[in-house]
Amino acid sequence: MVAPSPLVEIPLFPLSTVLFPGGQLQLRIFEPRYLDLVRECTRHGTGFGVCMSLDGAQRREPVLPAAVGTIARISDFHRDEEGLLNIVVTGDSRFRAVRSRVRNDGLLRGEVDVWPLEPEVQVPVEFALLQGILERLIETMAPQWRHVARDTYEDASWLGFRLAELLPLDPAEQQRMLELDEPVQRLAALRDILPRFQKS
Repeated sequence: MVAPSPLVEIPLFPLSTVLFPGGQLQLRIFEPRYLDLVRECTRHGTGFGVCMSLDGAQRREPVLPAAVGTIARISDFHRDEEGLLNIVVTGDSRFRAVRSRVRNDGLLRGEVDVWPLEPEVQVPVEFALLQGILERLIETMAPQWRHVARDTYEDASWLGFRLAELLPLDPAEQQRMLELDEPVQRLAALRDILPRFQKS
């Protein structure tokens, strides 16, 4: 019997969007609690948890975060012309928050079970259409992925996460794609959604 992974405590950053493993987000930081979060993460070389705000309103207190999120690691940062901090984060492992609490400064922290990265699974031939769709989406919407190796498209996990980022899914659908723990099942769910986007 495999022992459960020990819980890890991390700061949480609720957003109105979903961060997928391997994906990137640009965030503008101005609230003191989140400036403290960035300082903590850069000082210790750690990440923080990005989780979707289920109430859809980040101004509401307390925010209700989704239990499943993605650990974000800061990959770049700079100050803009207004002196505000802009950071770029990259999605790492997913996690499930078991408990959360709000500190006196308003920063949300959670005890989380970190999920292992999905194993690399070959894209079944019946999902080849999704590879072509992603190539077209990347060409018009995501230049950062234009030069990835061709065999990257054969990884079912990478293919599914990138499609979930770039297709016009609503936030609840994106969250569902994040929570699915089987990459081929995620591809099947995305394939079933596609007819909605086809022009009649």
